[in-house]
Amino acid sequence: MRKILILFSLLLAGTVLRAQELTLDTVEVKRPAFLLNDYSLIGIHYGVTLVNTSFNPIRDTEYFLEPQTFGITYTLYGKMLGYLPYFGVRLGFFYGREGYQFKEDKETKITPTLEGATKVVMKSFDVPLQAILHYDTEKFKAFASIGPYAGWRWDIHRTGPHVTEGLEDSFKDTDIRRDYGLKGGVGFGLVFEPFEFHIEGQVKWAWASLYEPDWYSPYYYRFAYPLDIVITAGIHYQLTRRTGRTRKELRKEAYNTLYGDTDSTSR
Repeated sequence: MRKILILFSLLLAGTVLRAQELTLDTVEVKRPAFLLNDYSLIGIHYGVTLVNTSFNPIRDTEYFLEPQTFGITYTLYGKMLGYLPYFGVRLGFFYGREGYQFKEDKETKITPTLEGATKVVMKSFDVPLQAILHYDTEKFKAFASIGPYAGWRWDIHRTGPHVTEGLEDSFKDTDIRRDYGLKGGVGFGLVFEPFEFHIEGQVKWAWASLYEPDWYSPYYYRFAYPLDIVITAGIHYQLTRRTGRTRKELRKEAYNTLYGDTDSTSR
């Protein structure tokens, strides 16, 4: 019996010592906090445009889908005033469509026309300059953008049963081809360094009418402002490091290792 007690005591002591060794050998590893650098990226976009126009006097129109929307953007994320994070600015170039399509009156079964056309599609490009507010995690990004744009309407095609002869693919002298307005929206992105995949929806609100207001009458002005919804998917490449130490910081650290911290010695 005595031998059994001695053996049990030795086993218990060994277990306690082993537990202490495991406790001493255990190291708590903390993941570094997520820190977002000021960084830049370049991206290409492809998507669709839901095309429509707001008329004054009011005319019944409907949205229609145009699939050929392309764009390229340069985005710079940084701190506003040097310390407010999650801001940015984006410059882009986009090719897309503007236009309108009239709806048939349910009672009369008559579709309105303009210059004999029931539908007009114009090719256009625009250059937006937008401010961005964004929120980032390690693998996810949410953002909102807004800003002015300037552009040009450079091709037109009119369809309908009674299009004015010679205007099927031509602008009139009273048509306004320069374009400008406001563009903004929201989106989200998935991050796989150094690439980011973004989905974005924007409203493009033109402030330039499609034609001169007095084209029909010098006494009763008429306006037509395109109001489009642009949905795009984009792939972006990070030109500088999004997280971690930047090249500038690594160079400075290497310099200080070789020659000492010149900033602290100078003080």
